[in-house]
Amino acid sequence: MRLRVAPGGPAALKVLAAAGAAAAPVRLVWGDPLERPLASLSPPWVPALELDSGTVLFSPNAICQFFFLARGEEPTDLTNQWLEWEATELQPAASAALYAQLVHGKKGQETVEALGQLLDHIEQNLTRRGTAYLAGDTKSVADVVVWGALFPVLQDETSLPSELQALRTWFQSMTLSEACRKAADSVLMPKALLEFKSYLQKHPPPCLATEKATSNEPESSPQEEDGSEHALTEEEITAAVDAWARGVAALPKPWRPQKPVLPVEGMRNVLITSALPYVNNVPHLGNIIGCVLSADTFARYCRLRNWNTLYVCGTDEYGTATETKAMEEGLTPQEICNKYNAIHAEIYRWFDISFDYFGRTTTSHQTTIAQDIFQRLLARGFLLQDTVEQLRCEDCQRFLADRFVEGICPFCNYEEARGDQCDKCGKLINAVELKNPQCKLCRGIPVVKTTQHLFLDLPKLEERLEAWLEQSFATGDWTANARYITRSWIRDGLKPRCITRDLKWGTPVPLDGFRDKVFYVWFDAPIGYLSITANYTDQWERWWKNPQQVELYNFMAKDNVPFHSVIFPSSLLGADDNYTLVNHLIATEYLNYEDGKFSKSRGVGVFGDMAKDTGIPADIWRFYLLYLRPEGQDSAFSWSDLMLKNNSELLNNLGNFINRAGMFVCKFFGGTVPNMVLTLDDKRLLARVTLELRQYHQLLEKVRIRDALRCILSISRHGNQYIQVNEPWKRIKGDEKDRQRAGTVTGVAVNMASMLAVMLQPYMPSVSLAIQEQLRIPPDCFILSHNFTCTLPAGHCVGTVSPLFQKLENDQVEALRKRFGGGQTEDLAVEPQAKQTHPAPATLMAPGDPQLIQELTEKVAKQGNYVRQLKANKAEKAQVDTEVATLLELKKQLLLAEGKSPEVPLFKGKRKK
Repeated sequence: MRLRVAPGGPAALKVLAAAGAAAAPVRLVWGDPLERPLASLSPPWVPALELDSGTVLFSPNAICQFFFLARGEEPTDLTNQWLEWEATELQPAASAALYAQLVHGKKGQETVEALGQLLDHIEQNLTRRGTAYLAGDTKSVADVVVWGALFPVLQDETSLPSELQALRTWFQSMTLSEACRKAADSVLMPKALLEFKSYLQKHPPPCLATEKATSNEPESSPQEEDGSEHALTEEEITAAVDAWARGVAALPKPWRPQKPVLPVEGMRNVLITSALPYVNNVPHLGNIIGCVLSADTFARYCRLRNWNTLYVCGTDEYGTATETKAMEEGLTPQEICNKYNAIHAEIYRWFDISFDYFGRTTTSHQTTIAQDIFQRLLARGFLLQDTVEQLRCEDCQRFLADRFVEGICPFCNYEEARGDQCDKCGKLINAVELKNPQCKLCRGIPVVKTTQHLFLDLPKLEERLEAWLEQSFATGDWTANARYITRSWIRDGLKPRCITRDLKWGTPVPLDGFRDKVFYVWFDAPIGYLSITANYTDQWERWWKNPQQVELYNFMAKDNVPFHSVIFPSSLLGADDNYTLVNHLIATEYLNYEDGKFSKSRGVGVFGDMAKDTGIPADIWRFYLLYLRPEGQDSAFSWSDLMLKNNSELLNNLGNFINRAGMFVCKFFGGTVPNMVLTLDDKRLLARVTLELRQYHQLLEKVRIRDALRCILSISRHGNQYIQVNEPWKRIKGDEKDRQRAGTVTGVAVNMASMLAVMLQPYMPSVSLAIQEQLRIPPDCFILSHNFTCTLPAGHCVGTVSPLFQKLENDQVEALRKRFGGGQTEDLAVEPQAKQTHPAPATLMAPGDPQLIQELTEKVAKQGNYVRQLKANKAEKAQVDTEVATLLELKKQLLLAEGKSPEVPLFKGKRKK
């Protein structure tokens, strides 16, 4: 094969490095950018690979991947994701940075700063995975491609910021490798770069795409790209003041749908599903954030927008996994389903998941609807028959499902590989390929036999599927990983997929010759969305056969994407019965636990039935899981970070602001919102808050749930700063003008708190309700608009105001970390610290409560002694500062409990003369 490259062309760098790293047998041809390229579509300076067959590859990444494939290295999901990220995100930015360097003479530091977020992305991935290279501990095509994009701009690792240590180490390792070093010496010669610069000067600069790669990305932000605040215009300020003045009258009336919820003509009808959790296990935190909690947050937001919303879910109860669990526990499959369906339902109730209906798949409706879709596919010629080789245990007189077989992995020789996958090397396995297979039920040796099965003829449906996908991608909000995974399935070409299994526990196949089989769970399970809705209302078809009126959102983790974007839609398209297909497919990456993965068997991680025993309220769990929701990449639960976010973002930021705003009304104005006379600074604040509110809407409309939460915290930070600057606790003691100013600041602040209560409801419903009851926010004001309005006017009376959050203590968190770090047993308990509950208003502790004052007094004394000990032992300043901040917060809570002003002096000590 012949590889043509032009000296100076940056794209040639990665190609030569890949050829060297993969030891590819290529004949190198040095070309001139002015000569005719090997392929008509190949632009100058771009390399081209002519294969022996005459085919020409001219995509640099495709050439790189070809070299590694030829060496026998199969691509993984991770390497494919890096290649797509490099092509869509890194390469355009790197090209623009290189143009700025060569043509405009920009300094290296300026271009490095322009790549800041992209470099951070690499740094975070390397740090989180703890591997030497991007996709593991060995160099892959991903490393070569990403290095090749960066090297022309960076040249050496010294230009990288010192804090990006993992990136610097990786970049240096790549640069020093023989293949990369030789490629750089060959391509990026000074003379060649001058020629490339001359070429660039004759062409327009590369432009970074103004549109995001996926439609669910935010379109704008109140923050400028350089991190500074958006400069407010007079029009924005005037509009904000006008909206504020209109007050409650400007708000729409909250929509109260009838039960059951059904589509309404002329309204936005939103149907929400989250992937049906397997009934045979207890969901862990990663399962919860990946599916039900994300969907619940969005469903609550939709209801606050007056969108007619139905949210359904339930347990996926058929299949091998259920049979296996039943045998483990000595129960029947139905008994297992009953047991674990109740466990799931209780967990989701505790997490305050607002299903309109939570059902299950083992129902008569499931059988009826699944068999109807099957019959329609059969009648339209979209099913075919074929023989399948399977392992059969003659002692048990049954064909063995994959999970009922163990043996030696054919790839790595691991001795306990399952019939579907090897836990050691991770490769997918066909059970008949196992060496020395054994039946898990009786430990007998199974034999290979052929059996007839039914297949969904996906190739025959491919054209319909692609047309639908093109339309759904264009009009819907699909996350980047959902698009990528779907495209990769389509790109590789669809193959017939088996939809039957030799099992007893499942939906029966209604066809002669196959009546001893059941539907394969991944044909059957998604139909559960329809049958669960049918159990909710006999008018289920108004949701599921009504694409003209209904928008469908599917929430899931990324491993479920192909079944919801390819298999299930193909089944419905083939059934040809006007089914509602997914408009918006929202997939998360994975949530890990500390430095590893959740494991029930090893006792690692927090599972849903354990969370409530930690003494930490459900709303705190909701907040933290949503705060680190793995939207663009994997994230990890951390006990230290949970404590930090609770104590800083919730206690010191959000809770501090809302509590102070309400307390000022109670303490200074007898519980009645005072008159407000707005100054220019107040009007600017209204405009600033309005911008954050609109950004919150824009993000949630695109289902950017994690990022929208930042808007809430940003508003409360604006509020804290507003109070601190204006010092109403001092002004209330001054003349009439000062007292009026104190009233205005207090009134504006408590209205900000009122708006935050509504914005917070999708994330922390119990806390939101507590704020609503403390401030006595009228029910008709619990609606989201795009404007910040005065919902608590002068004269409005608030109720009893109490702190919303409690501090998480280090010893409490360390005990929990130890408890959930491995080896936990059911009876291993940790004595819960003071529980952070949000009681009903009647039991909220009011200022002056002697018990609360006593507890806080003791905590202040204890923390004060600890700070003095640290100072005496000359502890590090950072540790001392942290504990001093804790002491100040405790003192502030004590003042609030005593009904005093929570004023904390900014400076302490003698003034310099």
